[in-house]
Amino acid sequence: MAAKKKAKAKSKVKRKAPAKTTSAKSASKFTRKFKSLAEVRAAIDAMDKKMVPLLCERLYYVTQAAQFKPSVKGVVVQWRVEEVVENAKRLAKPFGANAQTIEAIYRVLIDASTLDEQQRWRDLHARTK
Repeated sequence: MAAKKKAKAKSKVKRKAPAKTTSAKSASKFTRKFKSLAEVRAAIDAMDKKMVPLLCERLYYVTQAAQFKPSVKGVVVQWRVEEVVENAKRLAKPFGANAQTIEAIYRVLIDASTLDEQQRWRDLHARTK
């Protein structure tokens, strides 16, 4: 009798559904339906409030790298540029983003960051002369 109860209890245990892949979870974040352009703009503004501090932090790290570079021309390391772009595209893929758009955004970001890093390099080396 006890064995029957155990067997019955086991059959009632809910089995967990297979976990969704990261891409399925990530993509599902973008299903919000908007009722107006104002709502879309408000959502974009909210994202900018999150992104700008992250971009500033990223830029800080980039400019800190200048102290380790051998020359102002050495600031640009082409293999690293390509690695960063490919990483960004890979990270964006589960979200269903257009890879060409992500690449374009990152190339502009890298180009702008490079200008700041080159200026930081000049500033650092002007002080040591």
